[in-house]
Amino acid sequence: MNILKDYRFIVDYEDENKIILIVPQNYNFLYVEEIRFLTGKAVILKKLPDDEFTKLLQERISQEDIIVESGAEEGQTTSIDILASEEDSPIINLVNSILIKANTLNASDIHFEPYEDSAVVRFRMDGVLHEYLKIPFQTYNSVVSRIKVISNLNIAEKRVPQDGRIGIKIGSKDVDVRVSIIPTVFGERVVLRLLDKSGFNLTLQDLGFSSESLNTFKKVLKKPYGIVLVTGPTGAGKSTTLYASLQFIKDPRKNIITIEDPVEYQIKGISQIQVNPKVGLTFASGLRSILRQDPDIIMVGEIRDSETADIAIHAALTGHLVLSTLHTNDAVSSLPRLIDMGMEPFLVANSLEGVLAQRLVRKICIHCKTAYKPSAIEIEELKLDPSKDYTFYKGVGCQNCLGSGYKGRVGIFEVFDVDQTVKSMIAKNMDTNEILTYLKSKGFKTMFEDGVDKVLKGITTPSEVLAVIK
Repeated sequence: MNILKDYRFIVDYEDENKIILIVPQNYNFLYVEEIRFLTGKAVILKKLPDDEFTKLLQERISQEDIIVESGAEEGQTTSIDILASEEDSPIINLVNSILIKANTLNASDIHFEPYEDSAVVRFRMDGVLHEYLKIPFQTYNSVVSRIKVISNLNIAEKRVPQDGRIGIKIGSKDVDVRVSIIPTVFGERVVLRLLDKSGFNLTLQDLGFSSESLNTFKKVLKKPYGIVLVTGPTGAGKSTTLYASLQFIKDPRKNIITIEDPVEYQIKGISQIQVNPKVGLTFASGLRSILRQDPDIIMVGEIRDSETADIAIHAALTGHLVLSTLHTNDAVSSLPRLIDMGMEPFLVANSLEGVLAQRLVRKICIHCKTAYKPSAIEIEELKLDPSKDYTFYKGVGCQNCLGSGYKGRVGIFEVFDVDQTVKSMIAKNMDTNEILTYLKSKGFKTMFEDGVDKVLKGITTPSEVLAVIK
């Protein structure tokens, strides 16, 4: 199946007498007549809705053979519709093909890594890097130059790190690409972070909460004021949870403002601010300004320092609901973390309303999912009853998951509501183990226990749970 890019048609079938074209609903009739005239064949049309056609076109282009040749980069632009691109340069086509393929596979990052004899392109999918292709070394510099051109970076400068961004359009999808380039021994290493700007449509139900955890977290989000924290390491999906939380509490009667670094998704009806330290717009200064905008709900991308923590706590105490993230290993650890940042225990106790900790684990690929009996070691590691009979699942690897056995990710969570007893314990600066013991007596379930539940339900594997929770 080949593609008539200039016409936005896909050739489904062709023989001596006829040609069958897949076309969008809004196809150009004159182009069809031109193809009929040029080929001398009967033209049969298969119409698809515009969105379906764009998706199919994207898939077909990403599957086309890539011819890698040396070539000069052309044009300079900061916003490109790469599906409609009519450039003939092989370097431009190569970069476009890599971006399209990464988008098709839902990759979060693209790595261009130069080595002694060639450069490797790898995609990060579901948190894991997969090799995609190798680029001959004589071609690689042209690829880097092309990326620099479209991200408005200095082509001549190869000795210092550079950061930029590209706005690209893939069909109906707007993608913001963050560009990071650093010099290495064998050349410049490039990492592209892909952020879908077309909107955020995940709900809290989509993230993988158990019904108990979901009910607790929704209860916390419905509070009129206070701080709600989402904790975990980098890459644990904290931002995604915050966006889904904003979707849940969004209300036309409420003024919601966020300050983020970066703004990863755009949500209609919410004012979003991008941190810019170069002009003095930090989390702390931005948060101060937001408080003058009469907000009801504030989302702070991250509490990084004592100044931001202090402003966030006082915002919560003055009647605002503040959502933010913190880097801690588990939910209860966020309590001493805030106190270590210089916050008074009684202020933390009075302002904090709920804490959610999370990690991401890969989901077993549904296309190659296979049942097996766990070993005694696996049962022991998951702290299960060895006298019981268990069935676990794993992916054996197929073309749908690139042989990994996993496809997609899901969260494992622990969440607690800061009730009056916990507030009293925080104010007295009691040990976290005592707080944890109390929470467990109220039915608190740890991330590890949530992960074990997902293993027993066949959602993920023991190795995934044990890898993210030491």
